[in-house]
Amino acid sequence: MSLIVQKYGGSSVADAESIKRVAKRIVETRKAGNDVVVAVSAMGDTTDELMDLADEVTPIQAPRELDMLLSSGERISMALLAMAIKALGHDARSFTGSQAGMITDSTHGAARIVDVTPVRLREALDEGAVVIVAGFQGFSRESRDITTLGRGGSDTTAVALAAALDADVCEIYTDVDGVFTSDPRVVKRAHKLDRITSEEMLELAGSGAKVLHIRAVEYARRHGVTLHVRSSFNNSEGTIVYDPERLPEGEAVEESVIAGVAVDLSQVKITVVGVPDVPGAAAKIFKIVAGTNANVDMIVQNVSAAATGRTDISFTVPKSDGEKAVQALSAAQETLGFQSLQYDDQIGKLSLVGAAMRSAAGISARLFEALYEAGINIEMISTSEIRISVVTRADSVNAAARAVHTAFDLDGDDDAVVYAGTGR
Repeated sequence: MSLIVQKYGGSSVADAESIKRVAKRIVETRKAGNDVVVAVSAMGDTTDELMDLADEVTPIQAPRELDMLLSSGERISMALLAMAIKALGHDARSFTGSQAGMITDSTHGAARIVDVTPVRLREALDEGAVVIVAGFQGFSRESRDITTLGRGGSDTTAVALAAALDADVCEIYTDVDGVFTSDPRVVKRAHKLDRITSEEMLELAGSGAKVLHIRAVEYARRHGVTLHVRSSFNNSEGTIVYDPERLPEGEAVEESVIAGVAVDLSQVKITVVGVPDVPGAAAKIFKIVAGTNANVDMIVQNVSAAATGRTDISFTVPKSDGEKAVQALSAAQETLGFQSLQYDDQIGKLSLVGAAMRSAAGISARLFEALYEAGINIEMISTSEIRISVVTRADSVNAAARAVHTAFDLDGDDDAVVYAGTGR
């Protein structure tokens, strides 16, 4: 008997009919002789709606109370799903994150998992029940409060459960057929990948691909969890996210040069203008930014102007961190000695990812030529061993993605299908 952990996103349980369809799929997996543990997200756009409601009550919410509010969405969907499974004649039991033993630190809104003690889940499995767990949430032993894991937290919940229970596979069900070469909402001719390395998936997730959350991919890679990304709207095989180092001997897989193209519209660019070009200036700037807990992504420093002895430093951070970083830098302007700050929230990042880029020549030239032919201006560039990222205007980044996707022969024969989801 295999143990399978399944995760269903908000679009998969958006309404009563969707919940009943998911219940049938779970029952089919159980009838096939498998033990089943399910992590479930809030229905549809429930989390966004709860956030909107909180904003109407007060623009500044107490973090503890916001976690109490947002965690209710998953509790609704877990209970309804358990009811639907019971209606099909199979035992099912729902558990909150704390009941499931999902222990986190005490950070509200972005808690990190520190331990998983699934005692009650094992008991329910031993008694033949399907286990339903509310995703996205946990419990802090330190503060004794409910916590939430942040966006994409249900993916992380599922992977953590799979690791703690030593599951055979963790199936992530979503509103597309698997991991595509680009977001099919942006690039219609994106095609599904049968397999992708965890390293490539990490880069894509970190570059804006929404099909898997980066924390879930990191957790899976660290704990040796195999991921299978599938659609909850059909029975097609999805995409296996695997670690090449963990493949059985003799199962080597030749990697494609390019795995995909990701687009990210969630960042802002901050430029510190007129920084004294002296040793330690950049260190002081980024120490102040680090003090706001802003996550810096790309950094570019211009060549110093000989006449003034000053330079400009530009960097990108998530939009949610942008204002905090600007306020902190503005408060330290006299100490740092820079001339002014520029804040640009109309940027988009495009990333080209492929593990085989390490040994393939001409990738950069091909990328820049495609952007040139599409009339796309590049503002910033950063690279890793298997990724090239560029920043351009927000209103042109989708066109850039389509041009690059075509230039690297990634287009499929037909338009990709997105079954549900608003992309909100």
